[in-house]
Amino acid sequence: MKQTQLLKGVLEGCVLLIISEEEIYGYDMVQKLRNFGFTEMTGGTIYPLLQKLEKNKLISSITRPSPDGPDRKYFQLTKDGQSYTQEFIKQWRNLSSNVEEIIHSKERFLHDK
Repeated sequence: MKQTQLLKGVLEGCVLLIISEEEIYGYDMVQKLRNFGFTEMTGGTIYPLLQKLEKNKLISSITRPSPDGPDRKYFQLTKDGQSYTQEFIKQWRNLSSNVEEIIHSKERFLHDK
């Protein structure tokens, strides 16, 4: 199974978590995700996601001059985005706990054979 199939469901939450720490622009978001181990992340994945999150009013943006070229669009969480991010954390912890329990059970079963 490719990691991208699993990632689709959680990438939105991960992006919001990163934005919750600081204002960020698209290219920097790609780099941060890569630093967290999502090495195959591209702008082609992130930019449409940022547009979707902004359309859904989970993030807002402001355009600022860049010292390195064209202006940059910086993103920050909205109040709705903060609530959504807290709910994501809660749901992720619950889901990951359930999956870990299943994995642990499977490992015990295989070990006992």
